[in-house]
Amino acid sequence: MKKAFYIISLMMFSSLCSFASKVDTIEISSAVMTKTFKAAVVFPDAYAKSKTTNFPVLYLLHGGYGHFNDWLLKTPDKMLVRNLADQYNMIIVMPEGEIFSYYIDSPVDPKSKFETYITKEVISFIDSKYRTVKDKKGRVITGLSMGGYGSLYLSTRHPELFAAAGSMSGALDPNMTTWKLEKERFDMLTKYVGAIFGPFDAEAYLKYSVVNMADQIKKNDMPLVMDIGVDDFLLEPNRELHRRLVYNHTPHDYTERPGGHTWEFWQAALPSHLLFFSKVLKANNTAVQ
Repeated sequence: MKKAFYIISLMMFSSLCSFASKVDTIEISSAVMTKTFKAAVVFPDAYAKSKTTNFPVLYLLHGGYGHFNDWLLKTPDKMLVRNLADQYNMIIVMPEGEIFSYYIDSPVDPKSKFETYITKEVISFIDSKYRTVKDKKGRVITGLSMGGYGSLYLSTRHPELFAAAGSMSGALDPNMTTWKLEKERFDMLTKYVGAIFGPFDAEAYLKYSVVNMADQIKKNDMPLVMDIGVDDFLLEPNRELHRRLVYNHTPHDYTERPGGHTWEFWQAALPSHLLFFSKVLKANNTAVQ
Protein backbone atom coordinates (compact mmCIF):
# COMPACT_ATOMS: atom_id res chain seq x y z
CA MET A 1 0.00 0.00 0.00
CA LYS A 2 2.78 2.39 0.97
CA LYS A 3 4.65 1.50 -2.19
CA ALA A 4 1.59 2.19 -4.35
CA PHE A 5 1.05 5.54 -2.61
CA TYR A 6 4.70 6.44 -3.18
CA ILE A 7 4.47 5.61 -6.91
CA ILE A 8 1.27 7.63 -7.32
CA SER A 9 2.80 10.59 -5.48
CA LEU A 10 5.94 10.39 -7.62
CA MET A 11 3.82 10.33 -10.79
CA MET A 12 1.85 13.35 -9.63
CA PHE A 13 5.07 15.24 -8.81
CA SER A 14 6.57 14.36 -12.19
CA SER A 15 3.41 15.50 -13.92
CA LEU A 16 3.51 18.84 -12.10
CA CYS A 17 7.18 19.33 -12.95
CA SER A 18 6.54 18.61 -16.64
CA PHE A 19 4.11 21.52 -16.77
CA ALA A 20 6.26 23.98 -14.84
CA SER A 21 8.36 26.85 -16.12
CA LYS A 22 11.73 26.06 -17.68
CA VAL A 23 15.10 27.65 -16.93
CA ASP A 24 17.94 27.83 -19.45
CA THR A 25 21.46 29.07 -18.79
CA ILE A 26 22.84 30.53 -22.00
CA GLU A 27 25.91 32.41 -23.18
CA ILE A 28 25.72 35.78 -24.93
CA SER A 29 28.85 37.10 -26.54
CA SER A 30 29.74 40.78 -26.44
CA ALA A 31 31.54 42.26 -29.40
CA VAL A 32 31.96 45.57 -27.59
CA MET A 33 33.73 43.89 -24.66
CA THR A 34 35.22 40.93 -26.59
CA LYS A 35 33.91 38.58 -23.93
CA THR A 36 31.11 36.08 -23.40
CA PHE A 37 28.72 36.34 -20.46
CA LYS A 38 26.13 33.96 -19.08
CA ALA A 39 22.44 34.74 -18.68
CA ALA A 40 19.49 32.86 -17.21
CA VAL A 41 16.23 32.69 -19.13
CA VAL A 42 13.00 31.53 -17.52
CA PHE A 43 10.21 30.40 -19.85
CA PRO A 44 6.60 30.07 -18.73
CA ASP A 45 4.93 26.71 -19.23
CA ALA A 46 2.80 28.30 -21.95
CA TYR A 47 5.90 28.87 -24.10
CA ALA A 48 6.34 25.14 -24.71
CA LYS A 49 2.63 24.55 -25.22
CA SER A 50 2.25 27.17 -27.93
CA LYS A 51 4.60 27.02 -30.90
CA THR A 52 3.44 30.24 -32.54
CA THR A 53 2.76 32.71 -29.71
CA ASN A 54 5.21 35.55 -29.11
CA PHE A 55 5.80 36.33 -25.44
CA PRO A 56 6.60 39.60 -23.64
CA VAL A 57 9.98 39.78 -21.93
CA LEU A 58 11.03 41.08 -18.53
CA TYR A 59 14.71 41.93 -18.13
CA LEU A 60 15.50 41.38 -14.44
CA LEU A 61 18.83 42.86 -13.30
CA HIS A 62 20.93 41.77 -10.32
CA GLY A 63 22.64 44.01 -7.78
CA GLY A 64 26.22 44.86 -6.87
CA TYR A 65 28.53 42.00 -5.89
CA GLY A 66 26.06 39.74 -7.72
CA HIS A 67 25.73 37.70 -10.87
CA PHE A 68 23.14 36.66 -13.43
CA ASN A 69 21.67 33.81 -11.36
CA ASP A 70 21.15 35.73 -8.10
CA TRP A 71 17.39 35.94 -8.56
CA LEU A 72 17.24 32.15 -8.88
CA LEU A 73 19.58 31.31 -6.00
CA LYS A 74 19.22 33.95 -3.30
CA THR A 75 15.50 34.56 -2.82
CA PRO A 76 14.10 32.69 0.21
CA ASP A 77 11.60 31.09 -2.17
CA LYS A 78 13.78 29.55 -4.89
CA MET A 79 10.74 29.14 -7.16
CA LEU A 80 9.76 32.81 -7.04
CA VAL A 81 10.89 33.84 -10.54
CA ARG A 82 9.70 30.60 -12.14
CA ASN A 83 6.27 30.90 -10.54
CA LEU A 84 5.94 34.52 -11.65
CA ALA A 85 6.90 33.60 -15.21
CA ASP A 86 4.07 31.04 -15.20
CA GLN A 87 1.60 33.35 -13.50
CA TYR A 88 2.08 36.18 -16.00
CA ASN A 89 3.09 34.17 -19.10
CA MET A 90 6.25 36.16 -19.44
CA ILE A 91 9.81 35.28 -20.44
CA ILE A 92 12.20 36.53 -17.74
CA VAL A 93 15.79 37.21 -18.79
CA MET A 94 18.50 37.70 -16.16
CA PRO A 95 21.69 38.94 -17.85
CA GLU A 96 25.14 39.22 -16.32
CA GLY A 97 26.13 42.65 -15.06
CA GLU A 98 29.29 41.68 -13.16
CA ILE A 99 29.86 42.68 -9.56
CA PHE A 100 30.01 46.44 -10.09
CA SER A 101 29.35 47.53 -13.68
CA TYR A 102 26.38 49.75 -12.81
CA TYR A 103 25.12 48.79 -16.30
CA ILE A 104 26.78 51.85 -17.84
CA ASP A 105 29.46 52.32 -20.48
CA SER A 106 32.24 53.28 -18.10
CA PRO A 107 34.01 56.54 -18.96
CA VAL A 108 37.23 55.23 -17.36
CA ASP A 109 37.24 51.46 -17.95
CA PRO A 110 37.12 50.53 -21.66
CA LYS A 111 36.47 46.89 -20.72
CA SER A 112 33.18 47.73 -19.01
CA LYS A 113 30.50 48.61 -21.58
CA PHE A 114 27.35 47.15 -20.10
CA GLU A 115 24.95 49.80 -21.39
CA THR A 116 25.85 48.84 -24.94
CA TYR A 117 25.89 45.17 -24.04
CA ILE A 118 22.37 45.11 -22.58
CA THR A 119 20.69 47.50 -25.02
CA LYS A 120 22.39 46.38 -28.23
CA GLU A 121 23.65 42.84 -27.77
CA VAL A 122 21.53 41.08 -25.15
CA ILE A 123 18.14 42.27 -26.38
CA SER A 124 18.92 41.53 -30.03
CA PHE A 125 20.23 38.07 -29.11
CA ILE A 126 17.11 37.20 -27.08
CA ASP A 127 14.79 38.48 -29.81
CA SER A 128 16.63 36.49 -32.48
CA LYS A 129 16.71 33.25 -30.50
CA TYR A 130 13.26 33.10 -28.89
CA ARG A 131 9.62 33.83 -29.69
CA THR A 132 9.45 37.27 -28.12
CA VAL A 133 7.43 40.39 -28.77
CA LYS A 134 10.12 42.17 -30.76
CA ASP A 135 8.90 45.64 -29.88
CA LYS A 136 9.09 47.97 -26.89
CA LYS A 137 5.37 47.34 -26.27
CA GLY A 138 6.24 43.85 -25.06
CA ARG A 139 9.49 44.58 -23.23
CA VAL A 140 9.91 45.72 -19.58
CA ILE A 141 12.82 46.02 -17.17
CA THR A 142 13.46 46.13 -13.42
CA GLY A 143 16.15 45.18 -10.91
CA LEU A 144 17.44 45.47 -7.37
CA SER A 145 20.00 47.92 -5.95
CA MET A 146 22.61 48.38 -8.70
CA GLY A 147 20.10 46.65 -10.98
CA GLY A 148 17.42 49.15 -9.96
CA TYR A 149 19.76 51.92 -11.03
CA GLY A 150 20.52 50.04 -14.24
CA SER A 151 16.86 49.56 -15.02
CA LEU A 152 15.97 53.25 -14.67
CA TYR A 153 19.20 54.47 -16.26
CA LEU A 154 18.86 52.24 -19.33
CA SER A 155 15.13 52.79 -19.79
CA THR A 156 15.51 56.57 -19.43
CA ARG A 157 18.29 56.73 -21.98
CA HIS A 158 16.66 54.18 -24.32
CA PRO A 159 12.90 54.75 -24.13
CA GLU A 160 12.53 53.19 -27.57
CA LEU A 161 13.34 49.80 -26.05
CA PHE A 162 11.00 49.47 -23.05
CA ALA A 163 7.30 49.83 -22.30
CA ALA A 164 7.80 50.21 -18.54
CA ALA A 165 10.56 50.15 -15.93
CA GLY A 166 10.98 49.53 -12.23
CA SER A 167 13.46 49.75 -9.38
CA MET A 168 13.72 47.88 -6.08
CA SER A 169 16.02 49.53 -3.53
CA GLY A 170 17.70 51.33 -6.40
CA ALA A 171 21.20 52.80 -5.98
CA LEU A 172 19.94 55.76 -7.99
CA ASP A 173 22.77 58.22 -7.41
CA PRO A 174 26.48 57.30 -7.68
CA ASN A 175 27.20 60.26 -5.39
CA MET A 176 27.41 58.16 -2.24
CA THR A 177 27.31 61.17 0.06
CA THR A 178 23.53 60.82 -0.36
CA TRP A 179 23.65 57.26 1.01
CA LYS A 180 23.44 56.37 4.68
CA LEU A 181 26.68 54.44 5.20
CA GLU A 182 29.22 53.81 7.92
CA LYS A 183 32.66 55.27 7.07
CA GLU A 184 34.30 51.86 6.59
CA ARG A 185 31.69 50.75 4.08
CA PHE A 186 31.67 54.15 2.39
CA ASP A 187 35.45 53.97 1.86
CA MET A 188 35.22 50.43 0.48
CA LEU A 189 32.40 51.25 -1.96
CA THR A 190 34.15 54.42 -3.10
CA LYS A 191 36.84 52.26 -4.71
CA TYR A 192 34.27 50.25 -6.69
CA VAL A 193 32.26 53.29 -7.75
CA GLY A 194 35.40 55.21 -8.72
CA ALA A 195 36.60 52.30 -10.87
CA ILE A 196 33.44 52.61 -12.99
CA PHE A 197 32.53 56.31 -12.88
CA GLY A 198 35.99 57.77 -12.31
CA PRO A 199 37.29 59.66 -9.26
CA PHE A 200 34.51 61.33 -7.32
CA ASP A 201 33.41 64.66 -8.72
CA ALA A 202 29.93 65.84 -7.74
CA GLU A 203 29.46 67.78 -10.97
CA ALA A 204 30.69 64.96 -13.23
CA TYR A 205 28.60 62.35 -11.41
CA LEU A 206 25.40 64.33 -12.11
CA LYS A 207 25.49 63.00 -15.67
CA TYR A 208 24.99 59.48 -14.30
CA SER A 209 22.51 60.25 -11.53
CA VAL A 210 19.02 58.89 -12.21
CA VAL A 211 17.78 61.40 -9.63
CA ASN A 212 19.02 64.12 -11.98
CA MET A 213 17.07 62.57 -14.89
CA ALA A 214 13.61 63.43 -13.57
CA ASP A 215 12.85 65.79 -16.44
CA GLN A 216 13.91 63.23 -19.05
CA ILE A 217 11.76 60.61 -17.30
CA LYS A 218 8.80 62.99 -17.57
CA LYS A 219 9.52 63.56 -21.26
CA ASN A 220 9.67 59.80 -21.94
CA ASP A 221 6.23 59.29 -20.34
CA MET A 222 7.07 55.67 -19.45
CA PRO A 223 5.16 53.82 -16.71
CA LEU A 224 7.42 53.56 -13.68
CA VAL A 225 7.27 51.54 -10.44
CA MET A 226 9.64 51.96 -7.47
CA ASP A 227 9.96 50.23 -4.08
CA ILE A 228 12.26 51.05 -1.17
CA GLY A 229 12.47 49.88 2.44
CA VAL A 230 12.26 52.48 5.20
CA ASP A 231 15.39 50.97 6.79
CA ASP A 232 17.38 50.92 3.54
CA PHE A 233 20.62 52.92 3.36
CA LEU A 234 19.50 54.05 -0.13
CA LEU A 235 16.22 55.53 1.09
CA GLU A 236 17.11 59.21 0.57
CA PRO A 237 18.05 59.05 -3.15
CA ASN A 238 14.80 57.15 -3.79
CA ARG A 239 12.79 59.72 -1.88
CA GLU A 240 14.53 62.52 -3.76
CA LEU A 241 13.68 61.06 -7.17
CA HIS A 242 10.10 60.55 -5.97
CA ARG A 243 9.94 64.19 -4.83
CA ARG A 244 11.24 65.46 -8.15
CA LEU A 245 8.78 63.33 -10.12
CA VAL A 246 5.93 64.61 -7.97
CA TYR A 247 7.15 68.18 -8.48
CA ASN A 248 7.32 67.90 -12.28
CA HIS A 249 3.98 66.02 -12.39
CA THR A 250 5.33 62.69 -13.67
CA PRO A 251 2.95 59.78 -12.92
CA HIS A 252 4.74 56.92 -11.15
CA ASP A 253 4.05 54.19 -8.61
CA TYR A 254 6.23 54.75 -5.52
CA THR A 255 6.07 52.61 -2.36
CA GLU A 256 7.95 52.72 0.93
CA ARG A 257 7.51 49.57 3.00
CA PRO A 258 9.05 48.06 6.13
CA GLY A 259 12.38 46.43 5.45
CA GLY A 260 15.97 47.01 4.49
CA HIS A 261 18.42 46.05 1.76
CA THR A 262 17.55 42.35 1.90
CA TRP A 263 16.38 39.45 -0.22
CA GLU A 264 13.28 39.20 1.92
CA PHE A 265 12.36 42.73 0.82
CA TRP A 266 13.08 42.07 -2.86
CA GLN A 267 11.14 38.81 -2.80
CA ALA A 268 8.14 40.73 -1.51
CA ALA A 269 8.61 43.56 -4.03
CA LEU A 270 9.05 41.59 -7.24
CA PRO A 271 5.45 40.27 -7.47
CA SER A 272 4.10 43.82 -7.27
CA HIS A 273 6.37 44.80 -10.16
CA LEU A 274 5.11 41.91 -12.27
CA LEU A 275 1.52 42.91 -11.51
CA PHE A 276 2.32 46.50 -12.51
CA PHE A 277 3.98 45.35 -15.74
CA SER A 278 1.17 42.96 -16.59
CA LYS A 279 -1.29 45.88 -16.62
CA VAL A 280 0.98 47.80 -18.99
CA LEU A 281 1.35 44.80 -21.30
CA LYS A 282 -2.41 44.22 -21.34
CA ALA A 283 -2.96 47.85 -22.29
CA ASN A 284 -0.41 47.35 -25.08
CA ASN A 285 -2.16 44.16 -26.25
CA THR A 286 1.11 42.22 -25.83
CA ALA A 287 0.22 40.14 -22.77
CA VAL A 288 -0.35 36.42 -23.29
CA GLN A 289 -3.66 35.42 -21.70
